[in-house]
Amino acid sequence: MKEIVVVSGKGGTGKTSVTASLAFLSSEAITLADCDVDAANLHLLFGIEYDEGEEFYSGQLAEIDQNECLNCGRCKTVCHFGAITETDGQHVIDQIDCEGCGYCARICPQAAINMKDNMAGKIYDSTTRFNTSMVHARLGIVAENSGKLVARVKEKAREVATRNNSDYVLVDGSPGIGCPVVSSLSGADYVLIITEPTVSGIHDLERVYEVVKQFDLETGVVINKNDLNISKSNEIKAYLQKNNVELLAKLPWHREFSESLAQGKIVGEKKNSMLKPIFIELWKKFKELI
Repeated sequence: MKEIVVVSGKGGTGKTSVTASLAFLSSEAITLADCDVDAANLHLLFGIEYDEGEEFYSGQLAEIDQNECLNCGRCKTVCHFGAITETDGQHVIDQIDCEGCGYCARICPQAAINMKDNMAGKIYDSTTRFNTSMVHARLGIVAENSGKLVARVKEKAREVATRNNSDYVLVDGSPGIGCPVVSSLSGADYVLIITEPTVSGIHDLERVYEVVKQFDLETGVVINKNDLNISKSNEIKAYLQKNNVELLAKLPWHREFSESLAQGKIVGEKKNSMLKPIFIELWKKFKELI
């Protein structure tokens, strides 16, 4: 079983569309993992049947037991995040502002403040409309620690892939270079970077490749909307040659992308798709490289 992680240095490059097309057009057994937990959307293209979900806990939040509280106000005085306020003579903690440091609980003379585990999201092991498995997650509102949630999604995806005897785990990683991206890259066999021929596209390609290099992972690049700006596309090619990174495919600017998304379909799914042969050839290259 091999793990391919698809990333991009910025949002909007077509990372999720490319991931979905590769999974749809592959003839191998694939388990999908959506590790863009801050804004998961791969499930929208595949159509899924939700299971009940696995609760994901990370960090703690403070809670005041009003039956024990003397309303002395010491907790409000020491809270550096402004999470504790006094309302109608009672001190209460705003769960959104609380950072879970536990300082208020330690200084409370009545031990009236408890630190409770925080449910930061849910993880789902779902079945797509193509009868393939997808592991994805929903991060809670204003929840943090998405890097830890990504790690659990990947762990769950490997469990599902083993159960299904999948040949590949295909991961839709987070855009950017933050903790969720680092967590997405951990344990990968191959990394596919999606970029676009724009000023910001080139800059963010360089940033994300610098992160990938730290993991010493085999890497390839796809230029999406290649003909949008030939000059910038040539700059990307020069950068890849300089760093000995393989350019795997150049995807043209085509209405099929926007039309497919508007219909809730995967690029390459409709009959007579112009882009379908390009994705099939790209997948063949993967099998040769890995």
